[in-house]
Amino acid sequence: MSINQYFFNNPYKKIFVWIWVTIFSGLALFGTLIMMITWGWFGELPLLEELENPKTYLASEIYAEDGVLLGKYYLQNRSNANFNEISPNVFNALIATEDIRFYDHPGIDFRGATSIVVYALIGKKRGASTITQQLAKNLFPRKKFDNVFNKATTKLKEWITAVRIEQRYTKEEVITMYLNTVEFGGNAFGINSAAKTFFNKKAGDLNENESALLVGMLKGITKFNPIRNPENALHRRNTVLDQMRKYDFISAKTFDTLSIKPIGLVYHEEDHNEGLAPYFREHLRLELLQWCEENGYNLYKDGLKIYTTINSKMQVMAEQAVHQHLNDMQRKFYNHWKGREPWGRFTELLTAGMKRSDRYRILKAEGKTENEIVNIFNKPVHMKVFSYTRGEIDTVMTPLDSIKYYKYFLQCGFMSMDPRTGYIKAWVGGINHKHFQYDHVNINSKRQAGSTFKPIVYTLAMDNGWSPCFIAPNQPVQFEGYPDFDPQNADGKYDKPEMTLYRGLQFSVNRIVMYLMKQLGPNAPQSVIELARKMGIKSDLPPYPAIALGTADISVYEMVGAFSTFANKGVWTEPVYVQRIIDKHGNIVRETVPKTVEAISEQTAYIMEKMLERVTAHGTAAKIKYSYQIPGAVGGKTGTTQNYSDGWFIGITPSLVSGCWVGCEDRAVHFRSMDLGSGSAMAMPIWAYYMQKVTADTSVFKVQQEFEIPKQPITVEMNCDTYQKEDVKKLEMIEE
Repeated sequence: MSINQYFFNNPYKKIFVWIWVTIFSGLALFGTLIMMITWGWFGELPLLEELENPKTYLASEIYAEDGVLLGKYYLQNRSNANFNEISPNVFNALIATEDIRFYDHPGIDFRGATSIVVYALIGKKRGASTITQQLAKNLFPRKKFDNVFNKATTKLKEWITAVRIEQRYTKEEVITMYLNTVEFGGNAFGINSAAKTFFNKKAGDLNENESALLVGMLKGITKFNPIRNPENALHRRNTVLDQMRKYDFISAKTFDTLSIKPIGLVYHEEDHNEGLAPYFREHLRLELLQWCEENGYNLYKDGLKIYTTINSKMQVMAEQAVHQHLNDMQRKFYNHWKGREPWGRFTELLTAGMKRSDRYRILKAEGKTENEIVNIFNKPVHMKVFSYTRGEIDTVMTPLDSIKYYKYFLQCGFMSMDPRTGYIKAWVGGINHKHFQYDHVNINSKRQAGSTFKPIVYTLAMDNGWSPCFIAPNQPVQFEGYPDFDPQNADGKYDKPEMTLYRGLQFSVNRIVMYLMKQLGPNAPQSVIELARKMGIKSDLPPYPAIALGTADISVYEMVGAFSTFANKGVWTEPVYVQRIIDKHGNIVRETVPKTVEAISEQTAYIMEKMLERVTAHGTAAKIKYSYQIPGAVGGKTGTTQNYSDGWFIGITPSLVSGCWVGCEDRAVHFRSMDLGSGSAMAMPIWAYYMQKVTADTSVFKVQQEFEIPKQPITVEMNCDTYQKEDVKKLEMIEE
């Protein structure tokens, strides 16, 4: 019998025909379905441009000038790593667990896909998605399935997308992209953030156990989270290690050793209230939001790298100095008011504090009456409050008592800058960002400047040819049009009927600076304001004689910037904190060039340096030298306002100008004595502690022994012995 006869006479021929028809029809249908999906009949596939430039939300990163990461701004805490920045242990763990044929398949593992059918027949579930398919799913997330057909077409879309990805990227790029897109929990997206969050490491430093734990979490970031479910996480880690052993990434002996080790977490979920320079980072965030809106960027998604002028070492020193002094001053403040309430009769401060609170606003929005709200504020509740000794205290108190508790705290603003470049090196806006978020450095935070403003009046006189050796009367001064204005000396003493301008600034004598204002003429207030503007002070300055005593409210940012004019040979350089911004493609999209103004002559700047130097050698800030022993050329000025509500100190060196304000949130809350409430007691020690740390570290500061003398001859006599002899000669000539 021939083959043809056998085939046509075979009773099973219909079965064979139908089998082959079914196979070919299925293949044809499958091919047609693939083509239809490719043509977009079941929804658009990712465009080629999207495959070549996939969009993921990248955190923007803030860097100190010395390369230290200060923090991030993000919706998803993600930062990309390059292939060579990821430990080989991570790749080994991932491939062993998720896709052992990763380097052999074109994006789809057909052998693995076929095995799904076999496992289904024996009642087991098994996934066969390759790393590339999972990457496709991460980059172009699935929508919810309405039916089985949608599920099938979606899966086919992922297959096609995976193949296209493989055609455009190397295997190293694919696996790196995958590790940069996956979520690990704890608000950590990508391997870089996960390594930092769970082990405080870089991705390149992860060992086998750490890599296995992180890769194991990808199966279920909640179920295998080592914080929430440590037993599950440990078991899953060992499963991954076993896979690594199975495929010879580690030896059996190594597996036995590693599998009995504990997880060994160093867990820390990032919090914007923590870390270095939280006040600065928040100030910067608000500025960058506006800049991004104007320039077409998204601060939380576009992966900008913001390079600041902050020096991480100096920032640490500044924060330590603030904590060191105010921790001590806070104890003194409690003892000073022991048994009494510092706000006294000003109980409206408590009412105002209540109405400014989030609790009050929420209750008001809920429709509560004023009486109901007051009753709620007088009921004890559990809460956490700030404490210097323990960071936070879990306690029970009424919300009103918590307002009283916080009214006691001394606040602070400290800023340090390089006067030559304008670069801000340290910014401490308060004592604890979580509990006190108001920033006391920023230009919108203003307090009465007190005697720290006096050097600007002296500067105007020096710039008009006065000598610091001029002898001025220490007597009451009357101003035309202000009959009731009669400022007293802070100590109430007039035992020295006259003194040099050196001494007047040295001991911050009110009568001397008011004498200068009188001698500078009826337009002196306006002239002082014009000079202050050149020195970077933009705050409202009232055009009255009292301006000389620092009655105006000015920010720490402005005052430190103004004093930098003295250290920078008369040139005011705008204080800045951003050097440049780079986008995720490496392009520089912003560079900062500080503004400069020639405010005063180099000679005047030098004279003021020498006058301020005497303040720190023998005047109101003499402890700078004899107690704190700050080396090199140093000058400065203390400031104390009425009722000791504000304490200031601004200190200068040839290459660093730093300033500090200390006071309570409400001006009615303050010390009651000069020995505790003066600028030399409240603020100056912070500057001194900071400079002790700074001058001890030659990597951030070089001590200079003298302020640089101007190259041009000085036309004003600065030696008082010579000045007095010349005055005697002038008198003799007049008498003759």
